[in-house]
Amino acid sequence: MHNGKRDSFGSKWGFILACIGSAVGMGNIWLFPARVSAYGGATFLIPYLIFVVLIGSTGVIGEMAFGRGTRSGPIDAFGFATRQRFGSERVGKLLGLIPVLGSLALAIGYSVVTGWIFRYLVGSFTGSLFKAPTLEGFGALFDSVAADNVPFQLIGMILTIVILIFGIGKGIEAANKVMMPLFYILFISLAVYLATLPGAVNGYQYIFVLEPEGLLDPMVWVYALGQAFFSLSVAGNGTLIYGSYLSNDANIPADAKMVAIFDTAAATLASLVIIPAMAVAGQQLNQSGPGLMFIYLPNVLSSIPNGNLILIIFFLAVTFAALTSLINLYEAPIATMQELFHLSRPVAVGIIGGIGIVVGYLIAPVVSQWMDVCSIYICPAGALLAAIMFFWVCKKEFVLEQVNLSRSKPLGSWFYPMAKYLFCGVTVLVLILGAVTGGIG
Repeated sequence: MHNGKRDSFGSKWGFILACIGSAVGMGNIWLFPARVSAYGGATFLIPYLIFVVLIGSTGVIGEMAFGRGTRSGPIDAFGFATRQRFGSERVGKLLGLIPVLGSLALAIGYSVVTGWIFRYLVGSFTGSLFKAPTLEGFGALFDSVAADNVPFQLIGMILTIVILIFGIGKGIEAANKVMMPLFYILFISLAVYLATLPGAVNGYQYIFVLEPEGLLDPMVWVYALGQAFFSLSVAGNGTLIYGSYLSNDANIPADAKMVAIFDTAAATLASLVIIPAMAVAGQQLNQSGPGLMFIYLPNVLSSIPNGNLILIIFFLAVTFAALTSLINLYEAPIATMQELFHLSRPVAVGIIGGIGIVVGYLIAPVVSQWMDVCSIYICPAGALLAAIMFFWVCKKEFVLEQVNLSRSKPLGSWFYPMAKYLFCGVTVLVLILGAVTGGIG
């Protein structure tokens, strides 16, 4: 357990916004709207919301409480768990490396994608994006960006490093207090504007119409589970690390609920922008992943009224989402470097940031495959290990004490068995289904 003086969040909302910033990422923007479209609007939303409630009320609470209870990142937290149960922390610390390395690997892949976003943001301001206002033109532009985008990748990393050097309160919290409200304001503005355009109503009808027979399709539930799991950023690293910076006055279940609500709101907002935009342009949303955001959506937005301005606002909002997620992903390995080697924060940030820049440059040509390995195997494995360590290895008394700290009324008797059996079972299912289907997030 970490005993030294530890940085912390300055306010409840600073912590919540940082967790929201961690959870709100590309999954909300380039995957959720496509899943909603592919699986029938509200037909997908119902199982998705069920899984958000399940994971938010068990896994998110567990990772936050585990971090705060041990005042450390995954390595020392897992070591604490095995020491409490078995008298030795060696195996726990070794297992704790998995979510830390997973966070670093995902961060490196994300830094490549963030570089693409910066390139498109600059292109939307300068007008260079609109030199190719056809689907083929945007496809060719994306191919050229993906092939060589080192300067913009470097810009994204430098910004992330600068924010992280300032620490938790003055860096991460301050950045999220600015970027997350702006993200929501920009996306709400886009949604309101698109609502005024002819044809948008067809998009809303699609989002909110329920087809009950669709609920009988097991793949709807499989993809809803994967989407909820990855969207809430449960991976045994970022949420756990952020929890370690919480004071004992924080009401973790209440904070976890706010994170789940705002993350779902972000995903819904993305759908309320992207699907009506497709409807206005008379197109069906049938793409997901990077192609949706960098090829199909710019092509659609360039063809509707004020499309140039919409693209600027869209990529500005996406930039905020990317940076807040990137900050969170790099925090776990940075904090781990500080804990293991007793380094100052600037030195730890410099080392991890340097690794991120070099490896990011090397893996840029294969970033899609790199991200698949991280999301299908490493992140679910980290989440499962954290759940096992907290709910199975740590003693029940410790778990309930940490979860209920600063609550006027303890969580109901449903919490512990639901977290121990149902959430852990769901996490195993995510890992198996991801490996079998090639990714369900």
